[in-house]
Amino acid sequence: MVTFEWAIRKDRENIKQHQVSFTEAQEAFFDPKRVIYEDIKHSTPTEARFFCIGLVHGKPCTVRYTLRDGNIRIFGAGFWRKEQKIYERENQNR
Repeated sequence: MVTFEWAIRKDRENIKQHQVSFTEAQEAFFDPKRVIYEDIKHSTPTEARFFCIGLVHGKPCTVRYTLRDGNIRIFGAGFWRKEQKIYERENQNR
């Protein structure tokens, strides 16, 4: 069973800034065509960070997250063009 967690304050900020809640963003992880890759720029020696690009409300949504204590901890989500192109490119041949 997958468990998600996040900071309530960050969720509220994300809704204001990107018009998507972390509850909604969870949908990206259940997209069978999702694309996951490491966020090398923001990873540290003690914590790897990742991007999950998957459909939310029918559009590719990028979810920034890490794994903590067996949970997926979301700390950002939005609909960005760069990641939309990655999602489309990765799914061309599927």
